[in-house]
Amino acid sequence: MGSALPLDENSANATSSLLLVLPLRAELFEGRTYVDLQACNGLRLWLQNFDRVTLACPATAADTRPGPEYAPVDAIDGADRLHFVPLPIAYRPHEFARALPATARTLQRLIRDSDYLQFAIGGLWGDWASVACLLSRGRSYAVWTDRVEHEVALFASARQRGARRAYSWANATLMRHYETLVIRGSDLGLFHGADCFAAYAGHSRNPHVVHNLHVGESQLVVPAELNLRARHRGRLQIVYAGRVHTEKGVWDWIEALSRLALAGVEFKACWLGDGPDIAAARRKVEQLGLVQITFPGAVRHDTVLSTLKQSDIFLFCHKTRESPRCLIEALQCGLPIVGYSSDYSRDLISTHHGGCLTSQGDCDALAATLSRLAADPARLAQLTTDAMRDGRMYTDTKVFRHRSELIKQHLIPGKVSRPPAPAPETAHR
Repeated sequence: MGSALPLDENSANATSSLLLVLPLRAELFEGRTYVDLQACNGLRLWLQNFDRVTLACPATAADTRPGPEYAPVDAIDGADRLHFVPLPIAYRPHEFARALPATARTLQRLIRDSDYLQFAIGGLWGDWASVACLLSRGRSYAVWTDRVEHEVALFASARQRGARRAYSWANATLMRHYETLVIRGSDLGLFHGADCFAAYAGHSRNPHVVHNLHVGESQLVVPAELNLRARHRGRLQIVYAGRVHTEKGVWDWIEALSRLALAGVEFKACWLGDGPDIAAARRKVEQLGLVQITFPGAVRHDTVLSTLKQSDIFLFCHKTRESPRCLIEALQCGLPIVGYSSDYSRDLISTHHGGCLTSQGDCDALAATLSRLAADPARLAQLTTDAMRDGRMYTDTKVFRHRSELIKQHLIPGKVSRPPAPAPETAHR
């Protein structure tokens, strides 16, 4: 498996066209198409590796110009080689059924006109990437995913009650079989991080660990920034960046910090990001009297990176397998990761060991780890250096070129796909 990024500088420039069907949501305003800034960066990088790129994704009309986290796709470098095709938003069964015939015809045309096919699967109703997989039988295609979607759906269903819980459970079960079907039919499995690889590799005839991130070489932390951080270190600065949601472990995060406070350790902690549980999380820390913990809400990505570079520890408590990019970004900022062990987190620090991992759900162990690091500046300084070294293995240019190389190596344009591989004999988690 591993996380090495073998690159071929010459083949990245081959003339070719790529079709991307993504769950990305675009906004249409005054004749222009807007997507979020990270998606813009991704499209820029795909255009560096393919002669022509077609993006097909759900789109909706906007009443006002999208906010500062969005940019028009026609402003991307190489946008004259980018073709955008809007798809309907259809996340309910009846909406999906109504939109399917016309959308299938659109996807068939795009598949026919493209050399290479990469579909970002994840979901059930309204998952046009999985529909594109089914329509591509007779063509080789790559699937890409960055989280174990059916497990996330099952986790969410456990929080519901009655008929809604039964409906969500049924959808998650269908989703698991649907994922298996489209992955087995692909000639290339591109699985973001070791968690996704562990979940899906057994269904793929050609699985690979890849990464998807948007931090460039110039944004990586440098030793001078780490030295400045060390000179100004006072109270332990702890941070997390992501959606405020139960699946992200927000309640474990608060619990571990509560125990750290009871141990008498001075710290400040900040959770950057918005989400459905942010109001409840703010109430919880207020009830506990934990004034040193804040939930400021959504912030720009450059602000996230700046905050990471000024912090001491990235604390995470993820409850589902999803290989979140925030762990790589923390390492890129020279920030040791402290949190729950998984295939993904272990793999990220397997080379230089820039973090400390505990068993999932063990808040006592998390608090004890944080306490030891607060009391041992030399150990924290070494972890910081190790984290920087782990993070320098990844940049946006490297990881997009890596994926492009795999696509060009394994998906010969016009190649007829082999029959789906037989289902694995052993049960898959």
